[in-house]
Amino acid sequence: MVIRDVDHSPFWLKIDGTWVHVDEEVMRAHPGGSAITTYRNKEATTVFHTFHGSSITAGKWLAKLKEESRDKQPTISDVEEELVGEDKINMGTFDITQEKADEIAKNFDKLRLDLRKEGYYKSDLVWYFRKCLEPIFMIAFAVYLQLYHGQYVIAALIQGLAWQQLGWYMHECCHQQVFKNPYYNDLLSYFTGDFLQGFSSSGWKEQHNIHHAATNVLGRDGDLDLLPFYATVVQDLKLVDHWVLKMLPYQHIYWTFLLPLLRLSWLASSITFVVGMPANYYEVYRKKAVYEQPLLSLHWILVLYQLYLMPDWSTRMTFFLISQLTGGFLLAHVVTYNHYSTVKFPYNARILSNYPCLQIYTTRNMQPSPTIDWLWGGLNYQIEHHLFPTMPRHSLPKIMPRVRDFCKDNDIPYLVDDYITGWLLGLEQFGNVAVIAKKRLANMF
Repeated sequence: MVIRDVDHSPFWLKIDGTWVHVDEEVMRAHPGGSAITTYRNKEATTVFHTFHGSSITAGKWLAKLKEESRDKQPTISDVEEELVGEDKINMGTFDITQEKADEIAKNFDKLRLDLRKEGYYKSDLVWYFRKCLEPIFMIAFAVYLQLYHGQYVIAALIQGLAWQQLGWYMHECCHQQVFKNPYYNDLLSYFTGDFLQGFSSSGWKEQHNIHHAATNVLGRDGDLDLLPFYATVVQDLKLVDHWVLKMLPYQHIYWTFLLPLLRLSWLASSITFVVGMPANYYEVYRKKAVYEQPLLSLHWILVLYQLYLMPDWSTRMTFFLISQLTGGFLLAHVVTYNHYSTVKFPYNARILSNYPCLQIYTTRNMQPSPTIDWLWGGLNYQIEHHLFPTMPRHSLPKIMPRVRDFCKDNDIPYLVDDYITGWLLGLEQFGNVAVIAKKRLANMF
C-alpha cells in the first residue's frame, strides 16, 4: 500500500469532449480522494464512465463542472517524453494510429455498455454473503484449534489464509461491487478490512484507485514506487543513494524472499493513514475517521488478546509471525504477478488517454481453475477486473471470452500465463534494472 504525495494545484480534465476545471474545492470534496488527480490535464472520458458507471451523483458533479468551465476552455500541450538509451528498459510503446486508438475506445465503450445491459454488473448478494462467511469461519476454526487443542502452527496458517481471503473481500467492497449503495459497501469494507484484518479501507482506496486509473504509469501509479528496496525502471536509479545502489543489483534475487513481509507493510501503512485521517486533505477521509479509527483499534485489541491467551512468549511470537507472514505471502504472490511482469509507460504517455489499451497492455492474467479462482479471489482475471473494476467477481469468468474476442478483434495482446511463467517474467524485469544498477555502481569507482 504505497500512497504517493499528490499535487493539489488546479488542473483540467477532458470528459465527453469538454474540458472541465478542477480546483481545490472540487478536489477536497471528491469522494474518491486523489484518484481525480490521476488524469491531470488529460483525456479522461472512458476512465470517468468506467469508474462511475451510472452514478447519479457523479453525473451531477460533471454537469456542474461542464457548466462552470464552458466559457474558459484551455489550450493544453500534451507531449510524450522521448525515452533514449537505458531509460527504454522495461518500458512499452504505443505506436498505433490515432484513428485506430479512437476506434478501440469506441468499441470498448460499446462492450462496457453491452455488459451492463446484459446484467453482468448485477451483484449476487447470496454469493457475497457466503464469501464473507468463509474467512470468518476460518478465523473461528483457528481460534478453536488454538484454545482447545493447542495446535498453534496450524491455527496460524489458517488465520493467515483467512486474512488473505478477507483482503479480496474488502477489495471488492472498495470497488463498490457488492451493493448498489456506496454507503453499504463502505460499512462492509470497514468490517472486513479495518476490524477483521487490520487494513484501512480508505487507505486502500486512496492508493488502489490511482493504481487502477493509471496502471504502470511512472509518476502516477504508486505501486511502482518500491524504493529503496526495489527499482522497477532504470529511471528510479537516479533517485537513490550510494548504499541503495549497492543493494539493487541483487533485487531480482531477494524479491521473492521478501514477499511475505507485504502484510506487515500494509498493516503499518494502514495505522499511519488512519491515525492521520482527521487531518486529511480530503473531506471524505476526515468523515470516515469516526468509523475506521475505533474499528482498527478494536482489531489490534483482539489480536493482542488472542496472543495473551497463549501459554508463553515463544508461542505468541511463533503464532504472530506465521500468521502474518503466511497472509503476506498469499497476498503478495497474487498482487505482484499481474503488473510487475508487464511493460511500464512514461508520465505523459499517449496510451494514458486510451483506457482499454492501457489496462490490457499493463496487465497479465493467471490461467484460471476452480482452485486458483478461489485462492486468488478472482484476480487471476485481472485484465477483466481492470477493464471493469466495479463488476462483481463472480461475473469475471463469464466475460473472459468476450474480452479475449475484443482483444483479438482490435489487434491488442491478451496476456495470460501460468504462475511460473509470469513470476519469471517479473524477475526478468527486476533483473533488467539490476544489471544497469550494477554497471552504474562499477562506474562510480
